Amino acid sequence: MKSIFIDCNDQLAPVWQRVLRADDPPIEVNRKPFAQAGLPRLLDGYAICIDDHSYMPTELVAQCGALRHIVFLGTGAASYMNAAELNARGIKVHTIKGYGDTAVAEHAIALMFSACRDVAAMDRGIRAGTWSTREGVQLRGKTLGIIGLGGIGREAARIGRGLGMEVIAWNRSRRDDEKLVALDELLARSDVISLHLALDEKTRGFIGAAEIARTKPGVILINTARAALVEESALIDALRSGHIRHAGLDVFHAEPLRPDHPLAAMANVTLTAHAGFRTLEASMTLLRRAIDIVHDIVGETR
Repeated sequence: MKSIFIDCNDQLAPVWQRVLRADDPPIEVNRKPFAQAGLPRLLDGYAICIDDHSYMPTELVAQCGALRHIVFLGTGAASYMNAAELNARGIKVHTIKGYGDTAVAEHAIALMFSACRDVAAMDRGIRAGTWSTREGVQLRGKTLGIIGLGGIGREAARIGRGLGMEVIAWNRSRRDDEKLVALDELLARSDVISLHLALDEKTRGFIGAAEIARTKPGVILINTARAALVEESALIDALRSGHIRHAGLDVFHAEPLRPDHPLAAMANVTLTAHAGFRTLEASMTLLRRAIDIVHDIVGETR
């Protein structure tokens, strides 16, 4: 079975070389940019595709006659393809969990610090010749609300407690190892809310205008999970009004974020380029697991 990594970039290429083993099945690596319409041509003849974060619309993937497996580098395949539609066409979507729990949790905490102390805004000001000291928010003694207690959420909770914060959490299923509260209570009590839910049809738009209205005035919102968990218009309105003091965002409804997007013009938003999982340690684990999945698929067909 022919395999291809369709969107390896300059950052991942050296990591890929580090994790390859002599007994791995051959996997072609494409490092050239391609237009979305060119996807069927790129995948022509390939049964297995490793996808970093390229969009794979069903109507285009349906034109890839040989394709039977997509190995998505991460957990959020739903933001880039419709797995149910692809499965109905005989294409299985594989995701990879747990490879970057610590990396993403640390990034969420980094965004929290930046949001609380206006780090990015002061940096921009100083570079532009403006020396403006801003009053920040001290985190010790504040309440951190974690929405979603998978591996990343639990790591964020652990770090939050280490900072001297009171950590409360909401999860879709019961967990005996964390202090769970009702969602309304979490929204009302939290000084900082960090989202760590998986995206599906039940969680899409999970935080809307009604939920934001139940939060404290001046709440800080961190999202390193999926942008579609939050209704974008409600988020923008709350940022403009100041109800949300600051948002730290690593994920967006369309990526890359357009320079003319309203979020890009807001001083009370800290933006990062979907980089929460990008550490060497996490990338090595991620790529190795992707290769192992290909190895298992090829082995099953022999």
